[in-house]
Amino acid sequence: MKVNILSAKMTQDEESGYVGHVQFEVEHHKQPYEVTIQSNNGRNNWSYALNFSNQPGSEEEIQAVDEMLEEDDAFFEQFIIAAHGGTE
Repeated sequence: MKVNILSAKMTQDEESGYVGHVQFEVEHHKQPYEVTIQSNNGRNNWSYALNFSNQPGSEEEIQAVDEMLEEDDAFFEQFIIAAHGGTE
């Protein structure tokens, strides 16, 4: 699954730990996505929420992206790296 990251940022505070927001496109998908990632310690315990960025799109397409986030560590890790790098 080929991804194009549009923007990314990471914030950190004592209450919520690390919170990242990454907007991205997936090749051949009609709508862009946004993934919000959060970790209390900024290490390996990340949770995420995946949404369409602008307007609703295909349920099948977002499910395919969600499955990749769940099953492919390298796929998920690219969003953590992008958020830490803050490409926005």
